Amino acid sequence: MKCVIIDDEPLAHRVLEHYIAQTPGMQLAGAFRNAFDAFEYLGKNSVDVLFLDIEMPLVNGINFLKALPKPPKTIFTTAYKQYAYEGFELDAVDYLLKPFSYERFVKAVEKVKNGVVQMVEGPIDTLTIKDKQGLLVLKQPDIIYVEGCRDYVKIITATQTHIIYHTLKGILEKLNPEVFVQTHRSYIVNKAFINRIVQDNIVLSNQQFVPVGQLYKKGLLTQING
Repeated sequence: MKCVIIDDEPLAHRVLEHYIAQTPGMQLAGAFRNAFDAFEYLGKNSVDVLFLDIEMPLVNGINFLKALPKPPKTIFTTAYKQYAYEGFELDAVDYLLKPFSYERFVKAVEKVKNGVVQMVEGPIDTLTIKDKQGLLVLKQPDIIYVEGCRDYVKIITATQTHIIYHTLKGILEKLNPEVFVQTHRSYIVNKAFINRIVQDNIVLSNQQFVPVGQLYKKGLLTQING
């Protein structure tokens, strides 16, 4: 993937250049200290991912991204958490808070590859995800189960069902593995709501039946017994 860095801090450039150099499949196409030079470059060249600072002289990263006619996939790199929602509204793939580790950098790059959008990571007891209205924040203990349906998922709580354009795998990665277990290729269940297991089905506390796939049964029983 061809990438570009836009940041006014020399240290940020060195860190990102180092991370990019040691990540297979990534190629640094350009590095800029101001938005004006970067705007001209992006107008003439195609790149796959943009690492963009927010607090910069003259033009900040938010306004810069808004001005791009065809912006590439963007990962914000900033020390300021308060811009996260604005970045999310611009469909940024991720939001790296400085200083960030190489492992966190790689996680953001994987989201570009997989098409996953997730902004600043919240505590493990919440699920933050984009829906048609904006940013949806759910308490993970309130989620009974999640059902995958091709290109979208249903997130079921005791009071509401949310239909989100997302993958089941992407949702599973955001959920607390101590609380949730995948029981079927199309289902993730909150263990706290499991009432009983009857043959190849789970009976939940709301009397809903959820299937158990053969490939997932052993892992399910292991987690429940644990």
